[in-house]
Amino acid sequence: MIELSIANGIAEIVLNAPEKMNSLDEAGLKELEKAYDDAAAAASSGLVRALLLRGEGRAFCAGRDIAGVDPESDDAKAYLNGLVEPLLKKMAAFPAPTFAAVHGACLGVGLGLLLATDVVYVAESAKFGSPFAKLGATLDSGGHWYFTERLGMHRTLDLIYTADLISGTEAVALGMFSRVMVDEDLLPGTRAVVERVAEGATGAFLASKQLVADIRDKRIGLWASMSEENSEQARLCKTEDYAEGFRAFQEKRAPVFRG
Repeated sequence: MIELSIANGIAEIVLNAPEKMNSLDEAGLKELEKAYDDAAAAASSGLVRALLLRGEGRAFCAGRDIAGVDPESDDAKAYLNGLVEPLLKKMAAFPAPTFAAVHGACLGVGLGLLLATDVVYVAESAKFGSPFAKLGATLDSGGHWYFTERLGMHRTLDLIYTADLISGTEAVALGMFSRVMVDEDLLPGTRAVVERVAEGATGAFLASKQLVADIRDKRIGLWASMSEENSEQARLCKTEDYAEGFRAFQEKRAPVFRG
């Protein structure tokens, strides 16, 4: 169900269960976590400098696979606390820039996967929202924070109460994700960006990733953020990629970063 390939500094993780719209049960979540573990190990050894997550078939991820789940005995807390949350934290801490290419339905835990990804590109026809009103359940996988942070309270509760879905085009216009692309351009367009980033200065990217996370999670202000930037720049100026970037600029050539 979960496929991992590594080539040319890029890890590509594929949700490949199109017959169930890539919905994730316990086994699928464990497979996905292992794929991220394996990719992170490769990143730590310098073999991976960027990661792409995508789905096969007509959807990115329709959420939790509830086929066969007995609602009378279901342990939602074990599923969310024991499987989903640890995976999302691991994804967010991945030691290289991460990207997702999203098409079709992206709901529930599928939305959570995007919350834990650095950059998200979506197809025009992608669909986002909270279908949980139809299940007598509540939005999970960080969805309340994600929607409220980007859409505000009123639009968030509108989507939760009505279970209406919004398109990829609308989601980007509302500031939820980075870019929208026509459906047929999504995968090649995203791969082209990932390839470019994989050739970049990975150490500098990871410094920015941490700074952005601190601004989001710690709500640090301008001057505290500037202080962190200064410290990171002082550290980076001792690296080979920093020296290479300056030399390339001075010599009017393209830099060759080693990550």
